[in-house]
Amino acid sequence: MVCLPHHSPRDLPFTLDHTALLLVDMQRAWLDPQLDPHLQVPDAEYFIKRTREQVIPNQQKLLAAMRGARQNVLHTIIESLTADGRDRSLDHKLSDMHLPKGSPQAAIIDPLTARENEIVLPKTSSGVFNSTNIDYVLRNLQTRHLIVAGIVTDQCVDMAVRDAADRGYLVTLVEDACATYTDSRHQACLNAIKGYCWITDTQTVLDRLREMQA
Repeated sequence: MVCLPHHSPRDLPFTLDHTALLLVDMQRAWLDPQLDPHLQVPDAEYFIKRTREQVIPNQQKLLAAMRGARQNVLHTIIESLTADGRDRSLDHKLSDMHLPKGSPQAAIIDPLTARENEIVLPKTSSGVFNSTNIDYVLRNLQTRHLIVAGIVTDQCVDMAVRDAADRGYLVTLVEDACATYTDSRHQACLNAIKGYCWITDTQTVLDRLREMQA
């Protein structure tokens, strides 16, 4: 288990106009039990409870703070560029993962819906840096600090953190605004990626954002 506060050389003050928030895959397809068969089994109770009671409310706080500070917000979603999904990665084809372009299940959940001027990047791989132009976009936005939250911790969130770190961003992972299907998987992932990011909680990020504007 990663102990908080997490001591990392990446624990540096956020800088105004060089800080962005990335929310990963907060979509109806993965958060609505009627749409995701993984959430229709008894073992899914942990994930459902954590996302509803902790992850989504914390992400709402992060969104409000970033919007209030007029900092950049990006959302990534799994969504094919075509209706038939022929553009998907081989892995997504083999995994039978297909959310058609513009489909209701691909949409971001209502509490976290992107606002005008927020960037939504559809991807067809686990890694947002692999199947979107996010690196190009973040550099155009002059981003240095990338705050990451989303689902699931040990898959798409993990890849976003590692790839962002490799490309020279200072990554902050908001632990209590992320979830995967078991606590043991969540904790194992945090231990595995702690060398790529600063791991902290929502309240600490909110405090840092306020300090940034002082």
